Amino acid sequence: MNTEILDILIIGAGPIGLACGLEAKKAGLSYLIVDKGCLVNSLYNYPLNMTFFSTADRLEIGGIPFTCTSAKPGRAEALEYYRRVADSEKLNLALFEEVQTVVPEAGKVYLVKTGKTEYRARHIIVAIGFYDIPNLLNVPGEELPKVKHYYFDPHYYYRQKVLVVGANNSSADVALETWRKGAEVTMVIRESELGRIKYWTKPDLENRIKEGCIKAYFNSNITAIREKEVDLQTPAGKVTLKNDYVMAMTGYQPNFRFLEKIGIQLEDNERKHPVYNSETQETNLPNVYLAGVICGGLDTHIWFIENSRVHAEQIVRHILAKAEKKE
Repeated sequence: MNTEILDILIIGAGPIGLACGLEAKKAGLSYLIVDKGCLVNSLYNYPLNMTFFSTADRLEIGGIPFTCTSAKPGRAEALEYYRRVADSEKLNLALFEEVQTVVPEAGKVYLVKTGKTEYRARHIIVAIGFYDIPNLLNVPGEELPKVKHYYFDPHYYYRQKVLVVGANNSSADVALETWRKGAEVTMVIRESELGRIKYWTKPDLENRIKEGCIKAYFNSNITAIREKEVDLQTPAGKVTLKNDYVMAMTGYQPNFRFLEKIGIQLEDNERKHPVYNSETQETNLPNVYLAGVICGGLDTHIWFIENSRVHAEQIVRHILAKAEKKE
């Protein structure tokens, strides 16, 4: 067990967690960034050829320039940037160390137990993302190995019959990339049209659907998955397709169980927004803050790197202001 009492313990080593570490360091506060996976773990698990919607400057943290050769960086460039930030700033990190409990102790200190050790900190920042828990289809056969909720490389699906579920960015990328690498691609979409898709990708997909290269069933759902087939319910009735892989790009959700376990309240509605002060980022728990995409609950499209970087400044400013009042 570590005997030092940290000023701040940050849960999550994604871009916003790193930004919080940079702000804490700048303010002269002792801190540690803890993550159950690798550095920027969610970004590491993004598709191999993923391109960000944001330009490089919008992904910068701590005022450290992010330079890249193209207008919009890809996964590899982002991983390189955040590694260099962590190294150049000598950020204090504890990776592959999952936080299990956060318990208040006497003296306004929190005891944080991980899978490896224990820490004590006066303030906690929860900067976890939402990429670990997929939204399930809840249909028979979803447990089969052929059903994938994550996608990495299109080569794997060469000459395979692939059904892509969803209408947004991830679905569009999977459909186009696997089709271009030789897969036979069909899409099943609950809505009557395509959803939120990057502006340079959407016309491409629309044209592939129009010319018949990619088959799309709109206003339709999967009803059952079997080893070599998939059943769909479409406006024209039941359709059974031969199928090798189902790519369920149905989105992800934050770890609400963890938030509730440590005592952070959620709004009593279907969006499950965490309760926090939007000016200070402090939750219902004193000295426990939220930063990044977790603030949006199930509305995971509200907060991104580019618009939640300011959370780090808000939180540290509030911590320093409280310290000044005590003096």
